[in-house]
Parts: sequence; C-alpha cells; structure tokens
Amino acid sequence: MATLELEKKQNIERLINVLAVAIPVVVAVLLGVRQKIDLGVWTTSLPHLNAGINSITSVTLILGLYFIKQRNVNAHRITMLISFVLGSLFLVSYVLYHLSNESTPFGGEGWIRPVYYFLLVSHILLSIVVVWFVLRAVYYALTEQFARHKAVVKWAYPIWLYVSVTGVVVYFLIKPYYNH
Repeated sequence: MATLELEKKQNIERLINVLAVAIPVVVAVLLGVRQKIDLGVWTTSLPHLNAGINSITSVTLILGLYFIKQRNVNAHRITMLISFVLGSLFLVSYVLYHLSNESTPFGGEGWIRPVYYFLLVSHILLSIVVVWFVLRAVYYALTEQFARHKAVVKWAYPIWLYVSVTGVVVYFLIKPYYNH
C-alpha cells in the first residue's frame, strides 16, 4: 500500500515537471506562429482583460498571505485557489490574444524604454519559472504536505506576486500603443 502511494506521488511530481516545461514551450510555440487565426474582433480586448486578471491575482495573492499570517487557513486556501484559477484563465486568454493578434511594439522613448524592457524580460522569464513552483505549491497544499508546501512557497510566492504586478505595469506602459 505504501509503495502504491509513493508511486502515485512520483507520478504526480513527474506530471508537474512535464507541465512546468510543456506550458512555457507550448506558449512559446504558439506565440511564434506567424499566421494569425481570426477569432474575431473581441480578442482585441483581451490585453485589458489580462491586466484585470493580473490585478485581481495580485490582490488575492496578498490576501492569501494576510490570511495565512492570521492563521485563517480556510480563507487562505480559498484566495490561493482563486489565484490559481485566475492564473489559468490568464494563460488561456493570453494565448488566444497572441494567436489572433500581432504583438504591439512599445513606442516609448528615453529612460522609460530600458525600464519597460527590463520589466518585460524579467516578467517573461519569471513567468516561465513560476509555473513549476506554483504547481508544486498547489499540489503540496492539496495533499496536506505542509512542510513541503511552505518550503516551495518561499520561492513561489514572491515570484508569482512579481509576475502578477509587473504584468499590470507592463500593460499600462504599452497601453498607449495599442491600435484599438
């Protein structure tokens, strides 16, 4: 029985590793598709939706930290699961936008240009890294492996919060250059 349980845990951890690599690779491949798919004009509003999703995610992440510091485990669990669902919705929306719309070039000049690109590049790189941490954190929490959950969250939380906040900042910096 213990061997079956260990094998099940190893399979789930293997799946997490595969997803943590597959998700960024699939997103990169989809973003690289030159021929855009016409999904309709509604997709032009997705960056605005994504900024809203990232904003709410930032708030729920902060609330999740607050609740766990208050030892309100149930509220913490709810806000963190909301964060996870929002992150998943963001990913779908982001892919749909980039499958159907060209990327918007940044038109800013002067000192803001390197600031924008620093935030954008760090946001993208850390959004790739955070997938592994978040999937593990959720798995450990749901399987009540709280010591492991706490250890991975030490890294997952600040990276995830940074990615959410910089996503909003990058959106506001590029928003004036959208054609729609």
